[in-house]
Amino acid sequence: MVDRSFADVELAALYDRLNPWGPGDDFYLEQVMAAGAVLDVGCGTGRLLRGARAAGHRGRLTGLDPAAAMLVQARRAEPGVEWVLGDLATHRWDEAFDLVVMTGHAFQELLTDEAVRGCLRGVRRALAGGGRFVFETRNPAARPWERWTPERVYEITDEDGAPVRVWHDAEPAPVGDRLAFTETYAGARWAGPQVCRSTLRFLGADALDGFLGAAGLAVAERYGDWGRGPLTPACPEIITVATTPAQSSEAFSSSDLSAGSSTTSSSR
Repeated sequence: MVDRSFADVELAALYDRLNPWGPGDDFYLEQVMAAGAVLDVGCGTGRLLRGARAAGHRGRLTGLDPAAAMLVQARRAEPGVEWVLGDLATHRWDEAFDLVVMTGHAFQELLTDEAVRGCLRGVRRALAGGGRFVFETRNPAARPWERWTPERVYEITDEDGAPVRVWHDAEPAPVGDRLAFTETYAGARWAGPQVCRSTLRFLGADALDGFLGAAGLAVAERYGDWGRGPLTPACPEIITVATTPAQSSEAFSSSDLSAGSSTTSSSR
């Protein structure tokens, strides 16, 4: 199920205004520019791949997202990138990419163990030998949800210059490793506030490493912030660079994934 904030065309058009380019985008852009063929899973409005093309990347750039409204924004802005509607369960690539990325905390949308395993299975299959998978999740030890309160209002403007107010309201704490919250948009373009409900999964580094290892991916680098600082409990991010073995992935059977397990429950 795609969150309303991504599925609604009007709300999707506000995404880049609400989430302006920042240090995380710079980090990923450096990764993309160093790779010949790149798959962006959960690409959203395609900002990263659009930025790479504008910066001179001439290789294969493919953006994959299940939200058609987000891809509308991507295609309008850059028709020279391959934009694909769906996810790694509906599309398969075999050793087609040097780099796979998941940005914007998209990995946290995977709410069950099977969803995580399925995603990593698709990533592993899509990567050529020696390829890299780079993604980030919010660090649960830093308890970021405590700052997601209605008092913190973000004010942006829509494409017509009209003001829009956005705020979040999170549950006091995750249930297990899942946190429910709302994102509310208010402005003159709507008769009343537009409320989007969502859930994110907060996995720690140990759980992530268990899933990655079971998928045949090895953690090569791990950072706690976009400046490549070490991961500590106070760091806002868990940024992971994982790699595949140099040999072909054909020898790795998807059935091997059943051997992996996480340290968390798969119940919602």
